[in-house]
Amino acid sequence: MTGVKTGIKRALAVAAVGLLFAALTVAQQERSAASWGGLEFLIGEWTGGGSGQPGQGSGWFSFRPELNATVLVRKNHAEYPATKDRPEFTHDDLMYVYHDPADKSLRAIYFDMEGHVIEYRVTVAADRQTAVFLSDAVPALPRYRLSYAQKGPNEATLKFEIAPPGKSNEFKTYIEASAGRK
Repeated sequence: MTGVKTGIKRALAVAAVGLLFAALTVAQQERSAASWGGLEFLIGEWTGGGSGQPGQGSGWFSFRPELNATVLVRKNHAEYPATKDRPEFTHDDLMYVYHDPADKSLRAIYFDMEGHVIEYRVTVAADRQTAVFLSDAVPALPRYRLSYAQKGPNEATLKFEIAPPGKSNEFKTYIEASAGRK
């Protein structure tokens, strides 16, 4: 009879741990979706194509909550075919979105394989359909603006713009693309 009681206790303990794990997983997913101040529409994996100064290209990007949903990580990969002026090439970058510890505003830092590092302030429109990543204006450096707009539950557009040094509000489109959720 002792073996049966031990077995029942073990089964109850395993069930309790399973329920606790399930509750924590649900709580983390809810926290993840609720903590990004309107960026939720970007979470997931996307594929798409676009055009701009580098030429017609295609690729993918993803936004994923990481580190217990304290950071939102964007990974991006783009492929550009050869043209008469240049060979084919790829571009990879990584961006971390986080809550600024000083004021809890959304910030982001971007890194790419060419050595660029861009710090952004992130704003989301009141309707939560558009997110804008805007770098600070520094007189001797270009200024960058990356915008995402939700066009449907599984569709989005993006635009990457650059303003030249000393002309921080004279943005010119560098890349425009549309994407679909995988």
